Amino acid sequence: MTLTLATVYDILQEHHLLKEFILPDGWHLAKKQLPTMTFGKISYDSRQTDSDTLFFAKGATFKEDYLVKAKEQGLLAYVAEQPYEVALACGIIVTDIRKAMALLSMAFYDYPQNQLKVLAFTGTKGKTTAAYFAHGILQQATGNKCAMLSTMQTTLDGEHFFKSHLTTPESLDLYKMMAEAVSHGMTHLVMEVSSQAYKLDRVYGLKYDVGVFLNISPDHISPIEHPTFDDYFYCKRELIYNSRVAIVDADMDYYQLVDESCHLAGIPLYTYGRNSGDYLVSSSATNPNEFYLEGRLDPLKMTGNYRVKLPGDFNQDNACAAILSSALLGATTEDAYLGLANITVPGRMLQLTLHNGATVYVDYAHNYISLKLFLEYTRKVHPEGRQIVVLGSPGNKAISRRQDFGQVLSELADVAVLTMDDPAFEDALTIAQEIARAINNPQVEILYEMDRAKAIALAFQLAQPNDVVLIAGKGEDPMQKINGEDTPYDGDYVIAKRLIEAEV
Repeated sequence: MTLTLATVYDILQEHHLLKEFILPDGWHLAKKQLPTMTFGKISYDSRQTDSDTLFFAKGATFKEDYLVKAKEQGLLAYVAEQPYEVALACGIIVTDIRKAMALLSMAFYDYPQNQLKVLAFTGTKGKTTAAYFAHGILQQATGNKCAMLSTMQTTLDGEHFFKSHLTTPESLDLYKMMAEAVSHGMTHLVMEVSSQAYKLDRVYGLKYDVGVFLNISPDHISPIEHPTFDDYFYCKRELIYNSRVAIVDADMDYYQLVDESCHLAGIPLYTYGRNSGDYLVSSSATNPNEFYLEGRLDPLKMTGNYRVKLPGDFNQDNACAAILSSALLGATTEDAYLGLANITVPGRMLQLTLHNGATVYVDYAHNYISLKLFLEYTRKVHPEGRQIVVLGSPGNKAISRRQDFGQVLSELADVAVLTMDDPAFEDALTIAQEIARAINNPQVEILYEMDRAKAIALAFQLAQPNDVVLIAGKGEDPMQKINGEDTPYDGDYVIAKRLIEAEV
């Protein structure tokens, strides 16, 4: 995998990103003035550079000192949005560093997306669950040749999984992972695409064979993410314009705008829903894990009864999206039935029972709509007892969630045990107090315990035989982000299970 300076020039010129080249004898724009250079590495980490590296100087916190140190390591060439007073063999100045990095990264890794069938999911909730469902189906359909990039875990060989750092990786990392998947013989890739992926051009220039828009509701509204819901929704809709075929929930909020986006882009659209759509999904009257999919169109031929291990209408809707999108990539009805039957999702709807009979659920629900659906489901299934909810909210991002959580707790909780959840550089208690101020129902009992393991233990102590304890937000996440650092954490499910076993 290599990239020549001449190829860099051609790509940047084609996409109108090139401003000038800074060479030892001055500034240039003509290709004939360029030295002959070939790069065997690319990086945006100045600590991982040498004479063979093309370095991308990106980020608001980038300092010229990083470039000086990289030069000491042998760096000869960099890409940036501005010239730096560091004498190197070549400075490549562009109008947009993130777009340039995306385009040059896919070229360096020889356009691995062209050797994969790529299925992408976006939405405020359900991306991870739908991605796992689709991965299970496509593993069945392809003989275990499907890679996956999800919020929770990544697999590049269809067999070994590792923890993901971002829902959608930086473009350079994304194409490196795609290339590795291809080297492992993968033919398909399922990935989640966050709004930040478009906000920060992580997927700039990438086309998906199938794009799925699950739903939309306000989230990630903060000074460092999306300033408004309009900005958030616009970034989400970018997935539609970059898909060859789209699948959309016809019952979602603001459906009409998504539908118009598809028609404007000339993209074939398949819809599903409980009330409208090309395919209708309906729950079994007797089993919360079964549903029926009725197809009104012949092309996908996926009508039938299906079973999933995760209960609830919202999980069935995610399964429906996975079935239809997988069918567009070659899966059969049998593949869907077999692929869905045994799929579990890390940190989703994990269930335990306290020794007094109280029920415990652990779920990754971490925004308004997912928490609301989670609590509505448990209220429906356990109508007699109290709902004791353990949760916090992340620091330095998604500030609007604190108000949202307060609203949901006001409507559906009896006891709120407020605790830590990735506080980052903020104070966990301050975040918890902001959630509490948004709880406008005086009947909700509010408790504080910033040690998350102790908060779970407190909830268990409060639970009576008919009660339900809902531990929301972290699932099986083995880290807490504290003061900007990933701090080891056992995960909600492990802690809950250990506390229950300790009672024996």
